[in-house]
Amino acid sequence: MDLKDIKAIVDLMRKNTISEFEMEKEGFKIKLKRGQNGGAVQGYPDESTLSNASLAPSASAMLAAASTLAPFPGVASSTEIEIKAPMVGTFYRAPSPESAAYVENGTEINLEMVICIIEAMKVMNEIKAEVKGVVTQVLAENGKPVEFGQPLFKVRLQRSLAS
Repeated sequence: MDLKDIKAIVDLMRKNTISEFEMEKEGFKIKLKRGQNGGAVQGYPDESTLSNASLAPSASAMLAAASTLAPFPGVASSTEIEIKAPMVGTFYRAPSPESAAYVENGTEINLEMVICIIEAMKVMNEIKAEVKGVVTQVLAENGKPVEFGQPLFKVRLQRSLAS
């Protein structure tokens, strides 16, 4: 099962208000759980609380929210969020040891921009920002293991997200 399949499951969970999903197949086990009573994790804005220039939650964002993300700061009071690891693996800031890092502090990022790689089971998984903003801090160390839900970057969201 790859990240695309997991994203599809999370999307189905969201659309059908399923609060828990568990699957075990050939040595692979996945368990997804939403907040209490199948709702969004407390502290996260739902689509109705974001402005029209909002970020409608993507499947991987929902996966992160459905797991162990720290509470999202209030949209009105703070615009800094953490981008968290969508899987367990080894964190890489660049596509190769000789290449420049995908992002540095101060780098402007957009929804489809690759910000890092997480190697899991010898597969290099490009991780996209899925938000538009500016990287304020790189939290993970290059070449070191990361856990599912571990903060990788802090990002200051741009106030005007409409493009």
